[in-house]
Amino acid sequence: MSRISVHKLREWKAQGQRFAMITAYDYPSARLVEQAGVPIILVGDSLGSVVLGYESTVPVTMDDIVYHTRAVVRGTSKSIIVADMPFMSYQANADEAVRNAGRLLQEGGANAVKLEGGRHIVPLVRRMVDVGIPVMGHLGLTPQSVNQFGGHKVQGKTPAAAARILNDARALEEAGAFAIVLETIPAPLAKMVTERVGVPTIGIGAGPHCDAQVQVFHDMLGIYDDQRPLKHAKQYARLGETIREAVRTYVHEVEEGAFPTAAHSFDMDEATLGELTHSG
Repeated sequence: MSRISVHKLREWKAQGQRFAMITAYDYPSARLVEQAGVPIILVGDSLGSVVLGYESTVPVTMDDIVYHTRAVVRGTSKSIIVADMPFMSYQANADEAVRNAGRLLQEGGANAVKLEGGRHIVPLVRRMVDVGIPVMGHLGLTPQSVNQFGGHKVQGKTPAAAARILNDARALEEAGAFAIVLETIPAPLAKMVTERVGVPTIGIGAGPHCDAQVQVFHDMLGIYDDQRPLKHAKQYARLGETIREAVRTYVHEVEEGAFPTAAHSFDMDEATLGELTHSG
């Protein structure tokens, strides 16, 4: 069974067909996400926060992304797998950037890569596309630049900042990006960008007018339900409490001798048991 093509997404935009993208970072979550009908899975550098326990995405390495992308690819057969290019994997040197992007496809098995940034990365996007590497863009709040932004703040609120995002989106499309993530920008601006580019926009904290939406797996499932969710994250379940309660029950049953029972144990042939008893 072949995977969905990145070119299919542009057809969906033209047809007005909206779609969902979700992050996944390992084999079991990727299987579940694909089985639920998600056409695009992002192996995001958000794994630094939700899987590896870092305070931001900045410490995530190329080896981290390659490792987790391999697991996601093994758990899927239809979804497009997009791998994030982590901090400093493409900012310093164009040749190194292309090699790193190639690693994500060749070693990780990804179908595409995602880069943060606007006009300053356009030459790099064009070069990657020219050598056959599909590229997804990312504008607005770009988490790898969180230190520069001074936190997770809404971007594009002034006329100049909004115009810059709009122009950057057009430039990324012209460079060959097949889709653009819009993160934490005003909904009217996201609507304007969506209407003025021919490639799909994928919103996260960008309102309802984007062609698609993306959410972080752990946020939408309430894995960390003891943390205050971000404004743009909707919890569709509270699995954190469900998991804790299941483990509490297990601990209690072990301590009380209620688990395991005969139903969870393996028997032995009476003759063999008798022989062992007498030989002892």
